[in-house]
Amino acid sequence: MTEFWLISAPGEKTCQQTWDKMMAATTRTNNLSTNHKFNIPDLKVGTLDVLVGLSDELAKLDSFVESVVKKVAQYMADVLEDSRDKVQENLLANGVDLVTYITRFQWDMAKYPIKQSLKNISEIISKQLTQIDNDLKTRASAYNNLKGNLQNLERKNAGSLLTRSLADIVKKEDFVLDSEYLITLLVVVPKLEFDEPVSLQQYKQCLPVLSSSLLFQDNDSGLFSVTLFRKAIDDFKHKARENKFIVRDFQYNEEEMKADKEEMTRLCTDKKKQFGPLVRWLKVNFSEAFIAWIHIKALRVFVESVLRYGLPVNFQAMLLQPNKKTMKKLREVLNDLYKHLDSSAAAIIDSAMDIPGLNLSQQEYYPYVYYKIDCNLLEFKV
Repeated sequence: MTEFWLISAPGEKTCQQTWDKMMAATTRTNNLSTNHKFNIPDLKVGTLDVLVGLSDELAKLDSFVESVVKKVAQYMADVLEDSRDKVQENLLANGVDLVTYITRFQWDMAKYPIKQSLKNISEIISKQLTQIDNDLKTRASAYNNLKGNLQNLERKNAGSLLTRSLADIVKKEDFVLDSEYLITLLVVVPKLEFDEPVSLQQYKQCLPVLSSSLLFQDNDSGLFSVTLFRKAIDDFKHKARENKFIVRDFQYNEEEMKADKEEMTRLCTDKKKQFGPLVRWLKVNFSEAFIAWIHIKALRVFVESVLRYGLPVNFQAMLLQPNKKTMKKLREVLNDLYKHLDSSAAAIIDSAMDIPGLNLSQQEYYPYVYYKIDCNLLEFKV
């Protein structure tokens, strides 16, 4: 399970007692979850009005930061293409995997000084993530354009002989060039036709051809060079259509073909040059974004706990990793443990538990402070 429940409850005589009670209820007899203390430092409380306003702002900031984290993670998967199995090992926070970072969370005093007000800390995170989001758009746009141009060229050099580029197939010596009377055309002939000697013989007899040569073949067709008199072009094309042969609209142009090859080489080189720095940028900024996200969760727990449980600040933040099969039971146990904190919320949850098909989402209200953290950030399973 990559899902975590970040909760808080008011301190009993000590916060350790709050922790012990929760541990006893969820692990000692029924193993409903794996639990960790979640350490939040002594942050500046400020006024009640500021806390109420900040609660709403942090909810919006939480959604925004989560979206940036997911965008960076997903783009990492897109960039790594054939190495998607390696994506997860590149999605680290502070050099460790995400589960380790969350379960051993320590507030980053250097990035987010606790002497600053809560509003200032949230603004630092907001500016930081807005910058990452903007940089990602710029870098992704440049790399996607490069990749798209390269894919277009690659598509031109692959696929059916009816449409693909012929630059890597034909050579100068395949053509009669600069002749007043003769011309070389390229003709695509279905494989079934030239695999049969009789059909091929008929083809040569019925068309006004001086010479022809098979240049290339794939599973479906063959490419022939056909040399004939210029005055016979229209007759040739008419008879080719009757025989279901396709005359390619192609003129041999050495400079143009050379330019296409050079463009392909340039795009491949540019993509390789950008790939390494882009992956490094994604790794660094995924880490920064994820760390910021967990700090937002910590801020939300702190603000909500003060608003609910009052002053002086006295609560225990706890990180629960539920076992998938016992999530409903864990929710019931937590409700029983903390329903005295808010009887109206507990009553709503009790009644909701009995309604089949009703899922209590992250937005639902519980008698304890609760936020979900889901580390499954990608649309595919790595």
